[in-house]
Amino acid sequence: MGPKKEHYSTRYPDVNLKVYTISESLRRHLYIFKTTTGVFSYRKIDLGTQVFVEHMEIPSEPSVLLDLGCGYGPIGMVLGYNSRESDIYFIDKNRRAIWCVKENIKINLPNARDRMHVRAGDYFEALKDQSVRFDGIYMNPPLREGRDEFLRVFNEVPKYLNEKGFFEFVIRKKMGAPYIQKYFQNEFPNDQIDVMVKRSGYWVFHCFHGFG
Repeated sequence: MGPKKEHYSTRYPDVNLKVYTISESLRRHLYIFKTTTGVFSYRKIDLGTQVFVEHMEIPSEPSVLLDLGCGYGPIGMVLGYNSRESDIYFIDKNRRAIWCVKENIKINLPNARDRMHVRAGDYFEALKDQSVRFDGIYMNPPLREGRDEFLRVFNEVPKYLNEKGFFEFVIRKKMGAPYIQKYFQNEFPNDQIDVMVKRSGYWVFHCFHGFG
């Protein structure tokens, strides 16, 4: 029998632990990230996240923002650096990812740690004992697990948004971006979804204010 395959969304990945350090320029700023085996795209930032980060909407006013399924935290780090009066939440079920996020906050946002909130758990279950609501929720969903998992989370999002909040996410076209667009339009006919950009096979979506 070959080695057991472990997905990066496993709570406790059963793979040998090895720590890496990678660097990436995102929105004209250089970030240093600690990553580990068992965490998504640990050798370099994946193309979908790169496309998403370069085009996501970042509020200029103080806001409460969430990097949902954050991995080692590149989306949230960029939000924290560029929206300097906002509170940033990071959620992931993978305990190695959570360790990486905490280390990466120390490296990239050492003077903003009071604004950074790291939670371990299965998506919104990590907030079950809190009443926090968000002005923006951002996500690069793990569609390799299947579309149903993302749609489950997708339908929970409105409950965690402020009245004028929005939800942004990135999906590869061949992984179902057109299907997700049609699903939203059918399930939320009174709300709006916009494809902000199509680049390198990825679609970046923005669910407008009033979603849900």
